[in-house]
Amino acid sequence: MSGSLVCVGTGVTLGAHISPIARSHIEQAEVVFSLMANGFAEKWLEAMSNDVRSLQPFYQEGKNRNITYNEMVEAILTEVRAGKKVVAAFYGHPGVFACISHRAIKKAKIEELPATMEPGISAEDCLYADLGIDPGRTGCSHFETSQFMFYKRNIDNSAFLILWQVALAGDQSFAKFSTGRAYRQVLVDLLLEHYPSDHQVILYQAKGIAIDTMRADKIHLSELIDAELFMHTTLVIPPSEKMQPNDKVLALLADIDKREVKQNNRPKFSLV
Repeated sequence: MSGSLVCVGTGVTLGAHISPIARSHIEQAEVVFSLMANGFAEKWLEAMSNDVRSLQPFYQEGKNRNITYNEMVEAILTEVRAGKKVVAAFYGHPGVFACISHRAIKKAKIEELPATMEPGISAEDCLYADLGIDPGRTGCSHFETSQFMFYKRNIDNSAFLILWQVALAGDQSFAKFSTGRAYRQVLVDLLLEHYPSDHQVILYQAKGIAIDTMRADKIHLSELIDAELFMHTTLVIPPSEKMQPNDKVLALLADIDKREVKQNNRPKFSLV
């Protein structure tokens, strides 16, 4: 009998964001692997399944996270290969900042094992709701903070810039749980090339449980160096400039509009 894998998201706010289909997969699974925000969330999962196995013990300070992730994937697929109906439950969305699910599904498909993903409410979804941001208004650029630092990226300061996992800024070892003041200074210096030092930014954290309050601390960009940051803190940088019209493109479009109006106003003849 062939096993199967479904990666589901439980959402961000415990118990409030899980979808009916995700809950159903968890309840019907023979084995549930979990990567949740805390032990309380693990206990909540155990109320839905008799066999819940936490992936958290694979993490260790100083251990390369790529090794950790590969060990997690192997633990999940071992049970799938054994013919079991397996669910991997992730905090938030299973495919957003959760490479384990992508790796597991890719490897399962190579081995011709059934594997799918069901979406969940992510921290990004909560961010838009909590901070009142419409990404369609000015646009948003999203980056993992260290990746943003390691590579040359184009910054559009007329749009929101959202940097995830800011507490890990500049970690090249892929083994730390946080980086210090010197690393943040490098990030701030990079951002100061595009924003003034007194530009107001937001330190955001979504609610983990319904009675929590979300964090939306407004600070100056220069104050980021000494700010209190956690693994789930996101840096939100609002636009510092207005969008600039692209006059060349607007002129081309206006010309097309004129031609279409002229075309539509031409007399139409018919042969009877």
